[in-house]
Amino acid sequence: MKNISRFILLCAISLSLTNVIYAQEGDSDSANTQAIYTLIAKYAEAREKKDLQLLDTVFATEIDQLTSSGEWRSGKQNAIDGVMRSSASRPGARTITVDKIRFLTSASAIADARYEIKNTDGTIRKMWSTFIVVIEGTNWKIGGIRNMLPAE
Repeated sequence: MKNISRFILLCAISLSLTNVIYAQEGDSDSANTQAIYTLIAKYAEAREKKDLQLLDTVFATEIDQLTSSGEWRSGKQNAIDGVMRSSASRPGARTITVDKIRFLTSASAIADARYEIKNTDGTIRKMWSTFIVVIEGTNWKIGGIRNMLPAE
């Protein structure tokens, strides 16, 4: 009888600890999710304001980018220069709306987003963007961007 009571007590403690452990992981995921939303919002702000310093803070050192036109940009400076050229050649209000985030590891994730540019003539260019985000130091950074035009 004593062994059964101990077993039941052990099971109850194990279940209680499992709930505490998973609750803490959920809080961490929530904080990381919010940090990624904020990161991508800062990227959109940097593009809108043509803010080189802000772009420098949101891009990882080893960023690469594939644009919807098929241009590859490798390295932080090439990505920054390309973003500035693109923003100048395609003026318009940009909107990036994150649809989902999927964590690959505790230090990397993929964020899929709708990317729209309201052109100066009033038309809207609708695309998709995938952001590969990584922890660099203690902050989330954009390590890769893939922009795609949906098939007609």
